[in-house]
Amino acid sequence: MNAFDPIDDPRRFRDALGAYATGVTIVTVPTDDGPVGITANSFASVSLDPPLVLWSPAKSSKRFNYFSGAPHFAIHILDAHQQEICNGFTKNKHAFDGLDWVTGAHDVPHIRGCLARFECSLAAEHDAGDHTIIVGRVTGASVRDGLPLMFQGGRFVSLKG
Repeated sequence: MNAFDPIDDPRRFRDALGAYATGVTIVTVPTDDGPVGITANSFASVSLDPPLVLWSPAKSSKRFNYFSGAPHFAIHILDAHQQEICNGFTKNKHAFDGLDWVTGAHDVPHIRGCLARFECSLAAEHDAGDHTIIVGRVTGASVRDGLPLMFQGGRFVSLKG
């Protein structure tokens, strides 16, 4: 393993971060433009009491303003078979066409069939360089058995069940 300065070699820094496998989520919000979603792998649990989770959108994202300051949102953990949903929201903020989804509390879009869903109200936002850390207080959750969609090293990977 060779050490390097992430300031001097940002590509290598990104590659090093990619060594860590993450789950894939879709975060959804209601907007005046209709339901909006974004693919995110920056999801993490924060606290059990109170129930808090976080995710971190890039400030450079064209969708950033939909999520920053949103009072209510949902985070959906994708199942291993839901790569098409991930790809859809990577390309299009309105990728709900053809999806099985419903409107939940506070008009937040809920994608059905996901491995887990966290319904959240905004608890805090923190500046974090080129991202913002959005902390949500979980007001409702659902879960089912299955394996998650995973991303590592710039590609989708799977767990063996």
